[in-house]
Amino acid sequence: MTTRRIRAALVASVALLVGLLSTTTTTTTTAATATTPRTAHTATAGTTGTTAQTLTWTAGDPIDRYPTFPATAVAGRTTIVFENSRATGNTTGMPHTLTFDVSDPEYNNDVPLNILANPADDLGGRHTAEVTLTPGRYRFFCTIPGHGAMQGILTVTGNPGGDTAPPVTDARVDGDRNADGAYVGQATVTVSATDDGSGVDRIEYATGTDGPWRAYTAPVVVTTVGQHTVRHRATDRAGNTAAAKSVAFTVAPPPVDDTTPPQTSATVTGQQDAQGRYLDTATVTVSASDTGSGVNTIEYAFGADGAWQPYTAPVAVARLGPHTVRYRATDRAGNASAAASVEFTVVATPAPDREPPVTAAEVTGVLNSDGAYVTSARVTVGATDTGGSGVARTEYSLNGGPYLEYTAALTVDRVGFHTVLHRASDHAGNTSAARRTTFTVAEGGGVPAPGCPEWDERLTVIVGTVDSGVPNRMTRSRCTVNELIEDEKAWSSHALFLRHVDRVLDRLLADGVIDAREHGVVYGAGRRSGIGRPGQNAGYRSLFDGSTSSFNRWQHVGGGSFALNADGTMTSGTTRGGLGMLWFPQQRFGDFSLRLQWRDDAPGATNANSGVFVRFPAPHDHPEEPRPEWVAIKYGHEIQILDRPDGDLYKTGSVYGFDRVGLGGAGVTPKGTWNDYEIRVVGQSYSVFRNGVLINQFENTGGQEFVPPRAGDPGTDGRRYATGFLGLQVHGTGDVVSYRNIRIQEW
Repeated sequence: MTTRRIRAALVASVALLVGLLSTTTTTTTTAATATTPRTAHTATAGTTGTTAQTLTWTAGDPIDRYPTFPATAVAGRTTIVFENSRATGNTTGMPHTLTFDVSDPEYNNDVPLNILANPADDLGGRHTAEVTLTPGRYRFFCTIPGHGAMQGILTVTGNPGGDTAPPVTDARVDGDRNADGAYVGQATVTVSATDDGSGVDRIEYATGTDGPWRAYTAPVVVTTVGQHTVRHRATDRAGNTAAAKSVAFTVAPPPVDDTTPPQTSATVTGQQDAQGRYLDTATVTVSASDTGSGVNTIEYAFGADGAWQPYTAPVAVARLGPHTVRYRATDRAGNASAAASVEFTVVATPAPDREPPVTAAEVTGVLNSDGAYVTSARVTVGATDTGGSGVARTEYSLNGGPYLEYTAALTVDRVGFHTVLHRASDHAGNTSAARRTTFTVAEGGGVPAPGCPEWDERLTVIVGTVDSGVPNRMTRSRCTVNELIEDEKAWSSHALFLRHVDRVLDRLLADGVIDAREHGVVYGAGRRSGIGRPGQNAGYRSLFDGSTSSFNRWQHVGGGSFALNADGTMTSGTTRGGLGMLWFPQQRFGDFSLRLQWRDDAPGATNANSGVFVRFPAPHDHPEEPRPEWVAIKYGHEIQILDRPDGDLYKTGSVYGFDRVGLGGAGVTPKGTWNDYEIRVVGQSYSVFRNGVLINQFENTGGQEFVPPRAGDPGTDGRRYATGFLGLQVHGTGDVVSYRNIRIQEW
């Protein structure tokens, strides 16, 4: 009893599985058969037909193999037999499938065969299907879960007998017909083909007696009123093509009350020149619409008396010269529109434009006796193009900055020598070589910097003490990148400073002043600078900002003189000769960073001699010294300013009397050029930077306690004060040096 129950349960389970698989397979096969054209390869279970060969697969109790199956076959119509019955060794009622793989591109996938068989089905487990095999390999397998080992390969070769018979084609015309046999409104042409050899490969059709052949994929619907001929033919897989056949019929207009002709329009397209003429070819596209019976035909004609021709596709006109194309349309009720026309001209494409534009710059403003522009200069750039394509873009670069698009005249109001490079590109992609325009802006009645937060013309972007190496370019606002960074401002936190730097760099990136890499490099320099961190950056404060009030805070001792200029600078040695000093008596300074700009304005080829005094006592507190200007020399340190190539051994950046710097190491700049100077003093260590470059480091080995100097050379002692005053030296007649923007940061 137990064995019978288990067997009955197994049979019930298998029957349920068979039912599910049968339903799925039947649905798939039916769908494939219903949507596949008659000439396509088909596989229909349970049917037979006249074929060239029969191939048989068997299945039984094993789930790892088909007991018998073919390994080879020839191409052509084939009957597939799949039997899974008691006669083939199935004693358990186990279902199996014979399925051809159509998903693996390694094998043929043109036979969607999927047969489910079991001894208890309606056909007793024996099924047949008619298919057309093509040369190649087919993979077959069983889809029942757990039966994956039941698989194999069928290799198909070409039919050795050869297929020389072409397919047989037929065409049928359907639609509503009137008493004269014409199809009313439209006719539908259905083409079919059969081939008993290698099988149909393709069907084609053509309209009219000389229309082009097109692939037939669906019934052809003809709506144009009039007589028609549709030709058809087919080709099999062996390359045999049937002779063309044809079917003729007439389409009559539908019975509608339509008296309104179609609406027509035309467009002309193609590449045009500046005068609107078409280069080489113009394409005329005609369209028509009709809300009544519908458009039947569209026609076009060339010129005023050219013959009308059927319009079936856009018309390309390549003949050079002026053209008129007329067009009209007729609807299916016989209403014809009035002829309309389009006019255009076709010309040959001109020779390529290989000549770049030519640029020119004009500098205007008020000139002084030296030929310099007072206060500001206005630069106007123009460009012309003789190559024919026209100017597309004009650009300029100011003082080595990035090229920016020129849109309006450029105003330059920084005092000094300037270079403007200008170039232009045309629409053909030619870019001219940059041309150079130079000029000088002289001091006038205003502050030369155009509202920049700081004054910093060093060659590279330096944040705090970190040199990024990125060029310190001029921006569109006429401020340098360094000036916009504002690293001398008193920032309340490092994060706030970095947020400011990031915003500045974002604007410069969008404006094309820097690229993405330089954005990251400068931002990294800002991170390393530590500006804004507690105890690291209290900000710079001004000791001289160009105003009269700030100049009056300084005092003069000794010979020579300093004069305040209208442009916010002060100059030494212009009215009185002799050795002297302008000093800042308001405060003593200990550790600090002192920054200023200086310029050698000595007349002719002479180089001016000057210097910056640091950490000296009050000049009038030493009655034993009859010349108070010497107090700074004897008891403080002088950071030298002197670019002369000969004479005095102490050049720019030297600590006078203690530490020499050769002319090469000082980084000489041309006369009349502003130099950025930073003197950094910590304890008895002195560092001197010129234009952002460290040119000298000096360690005062004598300690910090003051010892009166010995007689003779005032620079032999080596020990100086730990705090003191600041001053500027006037050396003598002709030693003309200008200073500006003096500020200090205390540590």
